[in-house]
Amino acid sequence: MLHINDLTYLIEGRLLLDHATAAIPKGHKVGLVGRNGTGKSTLLKLIAGEIPGEDSGISIPKSARLGMMAQEAPSGPDRLIDYVLAADEERAALLAEAETARDPHRIAEIQTRLSDIDAHGAPARAATILAGLGFDEAAQRRTCAEYSGGWRMRVALAAILFSQPDILLLDEPTNYLDLEGTVWLESYLKSYPHTVIIVSHDRDLLNRAVNGILHLENCKLTYYTGTYDQFEKERRAKLEQQMAYKKKQEAQRRHMESFVERFRAKASKARQAQSRLKALAKLEPIADIVEDRVKPFHFPAPERPLASPIIRLEHASVGYEPGKPILRDLDLRIDQDDRIALLGANGNGKSTFAKLLSDRLRVETGHCYKSKKLRVAYIAQHQLDELKPKMSPYDHFRELMPDATQAQVRARAGFYGFGAEKADTLVENLSGGEKTRLLFAVATFDKPHLLILDEPTNHLDIDSREALVMAVNEYEGAVILISHDPHLVETCADRLWIVAEGGVSRWEEDIEAYKRWLLDRNRRSGARKNNVDEEAAAIVAKKDARRIAAQARAELSPLKKKIAAAEKEMARLQKGVEKMETALADPALHQQNPNKAAQIAKLRADTLATISKLEEEWLAASEAYDTAQQEAKAG
Repeated sequence: MLHINDLTYLIEGRLLLDHATAAIPKGHKVGLVGRNGTGKSTLLKLIAGEIPGEDSGISIPKSARLGMMAQEAPSGPDRLIDYVLAADEERAALLAEAETARDPHRIAEIQTRLSDIDAHGAPARAATILAGLGFDEAAQRRTCAEYSGGWRMRVALAAILFSQPDILLLDEPTNYLDLEGTVWLESYLKSYPHTVIIVSHDRDLLNRAVNGILHLENCKLTYYTGTYDQFEKERRAKLEQQMAYKKKQEAQRRHMESFVERFRAKASKARQAQSRLKALAKLEPIADIVEDRVKPFHFPAPERPLASPIIRLEHASVGYEPGKPILRDLDLRIDQDDRIALLGANGNGKSTFAKLLSDRLRVETGHCYKSKKLRVAYIAQHQLDELKPKMSPYDHFRELMPDATQAQVRARAGFYGFGAEKADTLVENLSGGEKTRLLFAVATFDKPHLLILDEPTNHLDIDSREALVMAVNEYEGAVILISHDPHLVETCADRLWIVAEGGVSRWEEDIEAYKRWLLDRNRRSGARKNNVDEEAAAIVAKKDARRIAAQARAELSPLKKKIAAAEKEMARLQKGVEKMETALADPALHQQNPNKAAQIAKLRADTLATISKLEEEWLAASEAYDTAQQEAKAG
């Protein structure tokens, strides 16, 4: 279906594609992956013909319809449903011609073709797509101009999905979606009848909606069959094999060179030495494995933990206008070790709730109790605009450290990933991921007790998202997470709260159960829009299961603390063992002070016994924790 043959492309003198070659089978769903800045979006534009290639080697069947989401959001007076319907240009043209056609044969041809493309079922299909992306029936009748940019981009996505091109090109479509929209898109793409190439950093989407991965690295393309996890496993195996071959070749080379050095001057061995020299010349070197590793993120731990709860809400209501609360009757508490993800469609109040917790909004009625020493870091994507574009990372850290020396400021900048080559770069010249890294560092500089992350992944590639997962899990304070990335939610959150219908409630199951519930709700909504009783019955049927799951989850917190305490104590004791072993390795100690050496040896043995006992306790607690988790999920 789609062939990329020996494609080379440079932009502003920088090589993005160097004789790249790949073949995409017809009907395959393919994830185009690679680090930020490698040229994924450029490759999509080359395929779409939006920019000409210097050495164009892209081959697409002439009859294939190719579609890419518009870069500009629709903003005209058209109703949403009309804008989406107009995306099927053939249908729109045939309907317009049908209004004026007079020739009976032509009228018959038009009607036959309209029937073939199911033109009369198009409005229902367009409405279903819009509903899946978050627009209810009333919203679909509003004009594009009434919506903000992010919502209008959803309309543009709906239009390209509705047009059903033979080759569908999507560039980070989930950036404009909430978790609900992402779950729907994942389901839609799985059943899409044609070829799809999607640039995405959403690991779950690449594991569930695609059956091939096209990897762009070092200006080359490599196609892998399977999901993203399968791609990672296969690529890792290839890298390990390459490293093994390289070590084997280096050993072979050293052996040959040693032989030549020993015998090249010896007449009886001269011929063999010359033979090995020729073999060495023909030995093609295996390239070094150079991985562009992601610098870790750092969220500094609070200096002193606070007593729980750090925040308690009682009958609280909050909004932006007096008498018009967005959220009502909030009765919740947040503890120092909580990891909570907020679920719910955009517009339901997740950001409003986050602003309440971070003192950007005050309760209108009820009470909000907070620890007096509580420090909160609120990080939202729009805050990237608060970074000063004409200042460097060094300048930002200098403002935070007015009394520090230049060396201390540069050391702190380097700690957060801004070494000598980046510390003095103006913010306006940093990449999106680098700006996000700087925002994280600045926002958490004063070691907060509560970290609120509102859609933190929009400018991060997959490897950077994994680095974020590690940083959140290592952070010792409380976390409130708002994200459309299910993988981030699943790996970082212990509790799920749903923000919907003017309130915040606990979801007692896991993220997978929530996704299934969303899909079931969408299917029920599509089949019978007003079937409220069926949904209520489903909730009642799950009541007992949720109660059991809640009891199982209640067991997790003390077990988790016990595991963490054991790990911390084992690490401390192990450091002591290492110091003792270093001391015992010194012959002078045994000669000059044998009694002290014996005492250290005994202390080492006792410490190792303590570590062994702690390991048993850790293993028992870990098994109990795993069992409780399984019971919670089963519930």
